[in-house]
Amino acid sequence: MTDTRGTRGSTGTSGSDGTRHPDDTRPPHSSGVTDGTRLPHHTGVTDDTGLPHDSWVSDDTTGILDEALERIHTSGPERDGWLSNHAPMAVEALVRRGRAPVVHRWLDRYGPRLEEMPAPAAPVTARNWTEALGDPRRIADWTGYFERETADRPWRDVLAEWWPRLLPGIAAGATHPVIRVGHSVRTLLAGAETAPRVRELAHGLGYWAARHQPLPALQPLGPAPSAAAALDRVERVPDQSGDIRDRFAQLTGFLRWPGREPAGPEAARTALRELVRAATHRYATHGHGQPVMLVHAATAPNAVLRTLPALPPALWEPSLGAAWAASAAVTAAYAPPTGVAAAAAPPPPGGGAAPGGGATVAEELFGRAAAHGDDHTIKFVDTALDVGDATAFAAALRSIELNTPVF
Repeated sequence: MTDTRGTRGSTGTSGSDGTRHPDDTRPPHSSGVTDGTRLPHHTGVTDDTGLPHDSWVSDDTTGILDEALERIHTSGPERDGWLSNHAPMAVEALVRRGRAPVVHRWLDRYGPRLEEMPAPAAPVTARNWTEALGDPRRIADWTGYFERETADRPWRDVLAEWWPRLLPGIAAGATHPVIRVGHSVRTLLAGAETAPRVRELAHGLGYWAARHQPLPALQPLGPAPSAAAALDRVERVPDQSGDIRDRFAQLTGFLRWPGREPAGPEAARTALRELVRAATHRYATHGHGQPVMLVHAATAPNAVLRTLPALPPALWEPSLGAAWAASAAVTAAYAPPTGVAAAAAPPPPGGGAAPGGGATVAEELFGRAAAHGDDHTIKFVDTALDVGDATAFAAALRSIELNTPVF
């Protein structure tokens, strides 16, 4: 996937000699984020999709996102057996957070590990789809099916039809399919519905359908007073030595959260926001258990939250239940026996300006994630910025510290 466009818009960091390294993604005026940086609380402002909105976050008008998606769509959704292709999710976050100029260079580094889309076997149709559901050998067939569906019908109609069918398998593929769909829907809600963006939704839905795998039957163990308390009380699976499928197979039950059914769709969305916040905060104290896998306890429910505005309100309450199951399952599979003390969450500075002026601390923080380069780190920091409070930012810094940098 080498592309000479990867040098477009290159910026750099200051080295010991004062020169800027070509892989730096921070703006030239950036002063960097240190452990002593005072982090701002989120303003609480949302856009017309109901998603958190910052003035520095916007739709891509450069064409870079569409170019990147076209490059990515020549590859399959998995590599090395069943590891997920994180490129579409990472580049969407990079573009959304103002780092479009580095996207092609990031793909140049990530691309060589990807594999071609598998060959199709037989078309998936409205009559035979139940036979193909959950069959990873049919990834190309499922992708072709959703490409045809989204070409013939509005993407929102396709999503609304298939969301309740796929939701029971939300934990499939280590939750990556639903996360990919969430990134895709965020882009479609925020700007132009271009062909590559609609096709990305088709690829995400196709991956989800092919990997569809419901969790074991779970016994409700009683109510929990809050999302944070529910996550704290999730029991770890007895054997955490196997892969995620082995660990999920050991699940037997979770606390019931919310303790009572939400009083309508808006209450369900409020509860889902609480879950995303709690899971993001928890990473600051428990992320060391498995720094890569535990990001999904937050990014999976956030993908559902991002998708809600595109769904009929009647689907919001079941979406909350599925998101809780996914977050709890990842927590049970990978949480360490005990947490560690979280870094102090300092109060926000006046106006949220970064030291030295110019970029906000949120921009600085995402700049560090982009310069770090790890796909899971980029996605988790993106979610932490959606939460937008000081503890979430501390968790984001923790992910940058725990995960191995790519650049």
